[in-house]
Amino acid sequence: MAVLVLLIFLMSGSKGGLFARKLVLRSYFTNAAGLKNGAPVTLEGVTIGNVTHIRVVRDRNPTPVEVTMQVGDEYAPDLHADSTTSIAQAGVLGDSFVDIDSTRATGPLPANNAELRATQSPTIQSVISSSQVSIEKVNTLLSKISILVDSLNSKKGTVGELINDPAFFSKISRITDNLEKITADINQGNGTIGKLMKDDTLYKNANSTIEKLNNITTALDEGHGTAGKLLHDETLYNNLNSAVANVNQLMTGINAGKGSIGKLAKDPDFAQKLDNTVTRLDNILTSVDQGNGTLGQLVKNRSLYDHTDETLDQAQQLIKGMRENPKKYLVIRLKLF
Repeated sequence: MAVLVLLIFLMSGSKGGLFARKLVLRSYFTNAAGLKNGAPVTLEGVTIGNVTHIRVVRDRNPTPVEVTMQVGDEYAPDLHADSTTSIAQAGVLGDSFVDIDSTRATGPLPANNAELRATQSPTIQSVISSSQVSIEKVNTLLSKISILVDSLNSKKGTVGELINDPAFFSKISRITDNLEKITADINQGNGTIGKLMKDDTLYKNANSTIEKLNNITTALDEGHGTAGKLLHDETLYNNLNSAVANVNQLMTGINAGKGSIGKLAKDPDFAQKLDNTVTRLDNILTSVDQGNGTLGQLVKNRSLYDHTDETLDQAQQLIKGMRENPKKYLVIRLKLF
């Protein structure tokens, strides 16, 4: 029996055997979260020991829960003094266990009975408590949705009328039928859109147009034609540059008061003369418009216009008669002494 008991302890994988060396570690938590003595201790998900003791140390507030763990000595090289511990749950309804995290730890090996810093992970209770507000909001939303559905079913509001109105359904059905007919016509190549979808003439024309544009751009790039000359011949640039220089020189002369245009722009005497001339011309036109003078009478006096027209008509008739019978008007008498 003694040999059998000894073999059982030596073959115990999770505890490392009766005579295996153990490393004792401690951590302090705010809440045990259902952790029990004998609970597994894992390192990155691998079981390396067990929880041996749990107690409350009042002097350690706000982390009064002391958890003592024993891990196998063969796992000590994988632990560090700055490794962290946390209480986790095996699933939603699973038992709690202690998990050691050494992924970012770089410190030395922990000593026996060393304290590992604990990180607080959310428990099922905290998750449920924090989600209670969300559950209440969801319930409120469901209540509003229920009221909205009841209003729609009772034909209240515009949307309720649309949903429960058979005439609206009939209109939607007719629209659907019309859309089906339109899509069928398009699929058969009927109408303008159908021609665009089925007839490849547009594609051929577009392809031909693109080819012509390609030829035109090629010709322009090679310098053919007038546009090609404009793009590649420097003569136009030189001419434009010369024209700009001449215009600049002309404007400089005008600003300096040279030439007739410069006099117009800079000479105040000429400007005064021009203003006087315009003033006199305005006075003459005003007098004509008022009927003053011969020209004004011609413009405004109807009788003068009629007399002038009659005189011109009589003169025209006289000239015509002289041409037809000059003897009647031209008589030469000779007297001899």
